[in-house]
Amino acid sequence: MICKRCVVSGRVQGVYYRGSTARIAASLGVTGHAVNLSDGRVEVLACGTAEAVDRLVAWLREGPSGAQVTKLDIEVLSSPEGKAPTGFTTG
Repeated sequence: MICKRCVVSGRVQGVYYRGSTARIAASLGVTGHAVNLSDGRVEVLACGTAEAVDRLVAWLREGPSGAQVTKLDIEVLSSPEGKAPTGFTTG
């Protein structure tokens, strides 16, 4: 199990970025959240197998149609077993 905190910059609010991220995450078995930040960016916490999280991160670089991702900052977090989120939420 790995967790990554991703902060996505560009035109990522108002284009169904969070909802699309939740749908893709669920299909990959990734847990965490996607939330709008006050500065127009979106924060995504992604926890799961390394392969699944990496696939979601690859998708985050493009996002849904209408999004224009200009930057993706990624931080690997330590997440002891049993402490990871149990679902994927949008906030």
